[in-house]
Amino acid sequence: MVTIYDGKPGLSRRELLKRGGIGALLVISGSAVISPEHAWGLETSALKPETMATLIQMARDIYPHDQVPDKYYAIAVKGHDEQAGKDAAHKAMIEDGIADLDKKSGEGGYRALGWEDQRVAVLKQIETTPFFQAIRGGLVVGLYNQKEVWPIFGYEGESYSKGGYIARGFNDIEWL
Repeated sequence: MVTIYDGKPGLSRRELLKRGGIGALLVISGSAVISPEHAWGLETSALKPETMATLIQMARDIYPHDQVPDKYYAIAVKGHDEQAGKDAAHKAMIEDGIADLDKKSGEGGYRALGWEDQRVAVLKQIETTPFFQAIRGGLVVGLYNQKEVWPIFGYEGESYSKGGYIARGFNDIEWL
């Protein structure tokens, strides 16, 4: 067994490779954040691409769903880039919030923290800030209102256009 030093003793190469499957590598190129492994990209217009990459990781840590690909988290935080282009105060709040998050995370910043529990500990330090609340609040709508993620959670969507719940599944209590 090959042991790799990363601050946690006893991590084998095999374990490192297994953990690498969740939370894909994001490449920053020019004004874009790219996931070469999953063939998607996100171009930024107001925020720095490093900021967007950190927002994507932050979104995944706030609402962790291993079965949800990073591209849906990227779509969920894209609104902050659009709002930052229209509102200088919002842009400053996001950029300053990420800078503070990176500072609290130590050398390499937030994205360099290899363990989810380390990142969550840093997030808990800032959870009362307007920056964190803006990101968390935007994710509730930005992530869960994407129709493409609904099947992942088993949600079939609204029922009104299909006759409502009374005529369609109201008495289906399979979970009980």
